[in-house]
Amino acid sequence: MAAAARVDPSTLFEPRQWAALTAKSRWRGLWLVGHCWGVIGLAMLAGARWPWLVPLLVPVVAARQLGLLILMHEAAHGLLHPDRRINDWVGRWLCSAALHEYRTVHLRHHRFTQQAEDPDLALSRPFPIARGSLLRKALRDLTGVTFLKLRLGVDLDAWWRARRAPKRPGASRASGSSLLGGAGLDHRFVWGSLGCLAAFSAVGQGGLWIVLWLVPAAFWFPLIYRLRNIAEHALVPLDEPDPFRHARTTIASPWARVLLAPYWVNHHAEHHLFTQVPCWNLPRAHRLLAQRGALERMNVAPGYGEVLRQVVRV
Repeated sequence: MAAAARVDPSTLFEPRQWAALTAKSRWRGLWLVGHCWGVIGLAMLAGARWPWLVPLLVPVVAARQLGLLILMHEAAHGLLHPDRRINDWVGRWLCSAALHEYRTVHLRHHRFTQQAEDPDLALSRPFPIARGSLLRKALRDLTGVTFLKLRLGVDLDAWWRARRAPKRPGASRASGSSLLGGAGLDHRFVWGSLGCLAAFSAVGQGGLWIVLWLVPAAFWFPLIYRLRNIAEHALVPLDEPDPFRHARTTIASPWARVLLAPYWVNHHAEHHLFTQVPCWNLPRAHRLLAQRGALERMNVAPGYGEVLRQVVRV
């Protein structure tokens, strides 16, 4: 199996530019993690003080939950901090406990992007899809069905299909235990959630944790996570030979950066081209590529709405 094609940075950047782009910071990544948790904390304080704001705060918290995964992704590449021990500790304990497992799978994704060996290929191959199919997926995200499957292993779709299937002689209908499927029970999430609920309840704020952590995670995060995945690789051809077109960059408005694409995750084409560049330097890489006329070779969408229009089959 051949690895995906790569780009030589020296053909695009001067040595000093490349050194600046790939420089790791001892404070910037830590500040971003602090910023992420700070936004979540301020949202919770605002929700406790003004409960009528909760519906508006749910998308904000969900976007920062996605932000924690984006920063864990930075840690998986060793970019969150120049000291690998600090990088991994912060990535695992302050961003996501799944850091080490994610790193193994994700680096394989970069090595075999859009090839048969790419572990993330299932996220991009179904596209384009019918408008109705996309709407049904969004509905499952917004009603918590996706959350049940990914976090608790409860696959309602599989259960419903089994209930509707003709009963074969000698076979029994699906029982409640057959709901445990899909990605399987996420034990770390369950125990972590119970611990947080107990801690918040101890200070009389158990309901606050439910409405401004669990609700965003269950009913909004799955949708923006799906949209991000679609924007990054949907419609990229299998075995695409041009590394400039292995992924898509989506121009994000200020609102999109707040609610859908935090921490420059929209610059995904640049990330695939130059995995050594920390997320905060990806916009600078984008500008330098524009100066060299390289954006014409890249897959760049003017916005997330345009991406959705492209992936819907008429």
